[in-house]
This record gives sequence, C-alpha cells and structure tokens, in this order.
Amino acid sequence: MTNSALDLDDEPAFYLDKANPTVWKALVAFRTTVHEATDAAGLPRDVVELLSLRISQINRCTYCLDLHGRQAAEAGVPVRKLNVLPAWREAGIFTVLERAALDIAEAVTLLPDDDERVAVLAGARAELGDERFSALCWAAISMNTFNRLSIVSRHKIKP
Repeated sequence: MTNSALDLDDEPAFYLDKANPTVWKALVAFRTTVHEATDAAGLPRDVVELLSLRISQINRCTYCLDLHGRQAAEAGVPVRKLNVLPAWREAGIFTVLERAALDIAEAVTLLPDDDERVAVLAGARAELGDERFSALCWAAISMNTFNRLSIVSRHKIKP
C-alpha cells in the first residue's frame, strides 16, 4: 500500500528534538557557538538572517521560513528586500556583503558542481576575508541542519 497525501497528513509528527533532548541541546549549543562566531566576525544580524531565510526558501522549510522571516524583519531587513529575496541577483538592491552571504547560502545549500561551488565560494571569501567567510559558512551549515530537523520532524508554524 502506498502513502497518499491524506495518509501523511493523518500521521502524527515525530519530533526529533523531543525524542532526543541531549542531541537537541548539543545542536542548540552548536547554533549558539555559530552565532558567537558571526558576532565576533562583525557580521550584522540582518545579513545572517537574510542567509537563514534564503536557505529556508531553498529547502522549503515552512517553520524556518516563518521564524527567520520574522527575525529578518526584526533585525531591520526592509520588506522590499524580503519580497525579492528569491530573485536577489536580479534585484540590484542588495549590498556587497549581503550578496556574498547569499552566494554562500546558495552554494552551501545547493552544492553545485565542484567548479561552480569553488568559484562562488572563492569569490565570497575574497570579498569577506577569512573570518567573515568562515562564520557565514558555519551559519549556512547550521541553518541547513535546522531546516532538515524541522522538515523531518514536521514542525508546524505557530498561529
């Protein structure tokens, strides 16, 4: 018997974070360390939230889209930028720092072929320097991890 969409909707969610709280706490500690690295590198919170939101768009994680959309707005990202984020390259309104962060977000999330990925990441590293580049790569890795946790656990957005 195959699962239909209706069958999946009836299946109760299994929250990995609740099932393995020790692993969840370690993941939260990892995220805290990553935030400390982005802060130490002098990366503005709005740039980190743009990166997180773009990754969540690519991964189609509704929980993280809701969360990081709100956090990006709270961090001062203009609505105009939030509205055009899926087409950021064409928009022409993102800063050099934001474009480098978004390049990292897409390269780390989509994992294009080696040549393309290496070229994109090398360009971002040249623009950002090692500390900022490293911190944003870790932020992208962390965000992808949280997206996967929320998608697999089927976390729902809160009303």
